[in-house]
Amino acid sequence: MDFRIAIAATEPGFPDYSNERRILEPLSSSLEIRFCNTVEEVIAFCKDADAILTNHSPFTKEAIDRLEKCKIIVRYGIGFDNVDIQAAAAKNIPVVNVPDYGIQEVADHTFTLLLSAVRKIPTMDRNVRNGNWQIDEIRPILGLRDKVLGLAGFGNIAREVARRAQGFNLQVIAYDPFVADEVFMQTGVRRVDFQSLLVESDFISSHLPLNKKTEHLFDRDAFTRMKPTAILVNTSRGGVVHTEDLVWALENREIAGAGLDVFEQEPLPAGHPILALESCVLSGHAAWYSEDSMLRLQEYAALEVERVLTGGRPKHVVNGK
Repeated sequence: MDFRIAIAATEPGFPDYSNERRILEPLSSSLEIRFCNTVEEVIAFCKDADAILTNHSPFTKEAIDRLEKCKIIVRYGIGFDNVDIQAAAAKNIPVVNVPDYGIQEVADHTFTLLLSAVRKIPTMDRNVRNGNWQIDEIRPILGLRDKVLGLAGFGNIAREVARRAQGFNLQVIAYDPFVADEVFMQTGVRRVDFQSLLVESDFISSHLPLNKKTEHLFDRDAFTRMKPTAILVNTSRGGVVHTEDLVWALENREIAGAGLDVFEQEPLPAGHPILALESCVLSGHAAWYSEDSMLRLQEYAALEVERVLTGGRPKHVVNGK
């Protein structure tokens, strides 16, 4: 049986798709890649595909309803908010993510942003390049020892962040109503509710999925409850943080700083107010990336398609099908 496999990507995509071809072309399948930025482009390219891999292309209900014989949609990466998983479930199409390809990379990047924000490394770097070695201009810098790191979400990445934090003698607390008490006990992390997380933490790192309950969870009210010396790190999803409220909180010193890898709008437009804030350390949605993790991502995504097209079940179904 011949299969048509569609890779619907948004630019820039991956440098090449040799991993996908190596795994999928032996299945008597044709593999096509196209940039799809609109629903109309998704429908035109994917309507007759047997399997679909995608990064950020919009798989809305309208698009999914037009799929004629799709057996699986694989989302490159962890987040899947660009795919209407309920619409896919109604058509018995499993939606699959790849949650295990870059755990170490995201944990490393999270802690790098935290250290950079706490130690004010970007400001120091710029000052030294300009011949300014004065400490007074970067005060205050708080030490890490015995401070409290709060984790919003306690999945695999957050647990790796906790391990790193404990190596720096940080106390770690976490909010996650879906994780068993045994996991907290095994990792030496104290469970708290969200309000306690805000109040007790010296630093907060978000590891939450984006959904109706988590969207703008970090808003003006949350920032007013945090310590004025607190720093927020977000390597999860941009929409978890209300951007305008974060700018307000930083400008009014409701919190001391932030380290952000993800944003509500990507890329940030020129002149966005957050770009002017020295108290905010920024990276461009790169926490997932290393050369190793990128190859794993492509391989693991292709293997999920292979499982389904050869009669097996995918490993990481997010819509219960």
